[in-house]
Amino acid sequence: MRAVAIPGFGGADVLRVTDAGVPEPGPGQVSIDVAYAGANFAEILYRRGVVDVPLPFVPGIEVSGHVRAVGPGVEGLRGGLPVAALTIVDGGGYAEVAVTSADLVVPLDGPLAGLGLDVAAAVPSNGTTAFLVLDRVARIEPGESVLVHAAAGGVGGLLGQAARLLGAGRVAGTVGSAAKIETARGFGYDDVVLRADLSGAVSDLTGGRGFDVVVDMVGGPARRASLDALAPMGRLVVMGNASGADDVGVPANELWFANKTVSGFNLAAFAGTFPEEAGRALRRAVTAAASGDLRVGVEELPLEKAAEAHRRIESGTTTGKLVLAVRG
Repeated sequence: MRAVAIPGFGGADVLRVTDAGVPEPGPGQVSIDVAYAGANFAEILYRRGVVDVPLPFVPGIEVSGHVRAVGPGVEGLRGGLPVAALTIVDGGGYAEVAVTSADLVVPLDGPLAGLGLDVAAAVPSNGTTAFLVLDRVARIEPGESVLVHAAAGGVGGLLGQAARLLGAGRVAGTVGSAAKIETARGFGYDDVVLRADLSGAVSDLTGGRGFDVVVDMVGGPARRASLDALAPMGRLVVMGNASGADDVGVPANELWFANKTVSGFNLAAFAGTFPEEAGRALRRAVTAAASGDLRVGVEELPLEKAAEAHRRIESGTTTGKLVLAVRG
C-alpha cells in the first residue's frame, strides 16, 4: 500500500511516499481503507523528533474511510461501513490502510450518514480534544467565560464552538495576525484580538474580572499572558507549544495565592489510557459536525503533498483544517 513515512527526523522534506505492508487488525482493533487523513501539528512534532517514535514511522492521527476488516472481539462494525476514527495512539493515518482500536471508531450511519468523508477526517482529533478539554479537564460551567488562543486554526475554531455548545457565556479568541481576525469571528467568537495585545485587552473583554477558562496551545509569551488573564478560580489548560518557545515555568505559590489552576491535556496519552471515554467524546464531536452544530472548514491536498501541508501548518498561516486525500 502507499504510505507517507518519516524515515528520519527533520524538516518537511524528509517525508517520503513509500510502499508499506498492509496492517492487519488484532483483538479489539479495526482496519480502515483510508479515504482522507487529517493533517495536524502533532504530526509535525513526530517528524521533528519531539515525540519519540520508531523510525521509519507513518504519522497520521485521524482518518475517515471504510472498514476493511475487524479483529477478534469487535462488535457493531462491519466491512464496508463508512467511519471516522482516531489513529492517534499508534499513528499510521497517512496510508491507504490504517489500524486502530474499535473504541476510537465512529460509524457514519443513521443520523451521521450525511457527513462527508472529507469533513469526517477533520473532526476526530480537534473535535474530541475540544470537548474533552472544556468538559473533562476545565469542567466548564454554564455562563462561564472562555479564552482560546489560535482561534482561527483547526482546533481553535472547534474549541470556540464547543464552548458555546457546553453553555459558555462570553467566548473570546486570540490570533497571531490581523488577517485571521475575521476567520476566527466566523467560528462564532464574541471577541477576537491579536495575541500580542491580549494583556491590555483582558480588562475590557471581561469587565476587569478575567476569564474562567483559558486554553493555550501556543506557549511562550502567550502562556504567561494566559495565567495573568485568569479570574479567581480560573483554569488554564495547556495543550501545546506551537510557538516552539522555551518552557514557561508557573510558580506554585502564585497559584495558591490567586486561586488559579493549571492543567495539561494530551489527546494521544488520554486516548491510550482511556479509550472508551475518548471514543465517547469522538462520537459527540462527529455527531455535532453531522448536525451542523460544529462547522469545519476543510481544504484538501493529495497524500503526495503531505510535506506541503506540513510547511503550511508550520508557517502559521493556515485557517481551518487541511486534509490529505488518500483514496478516490
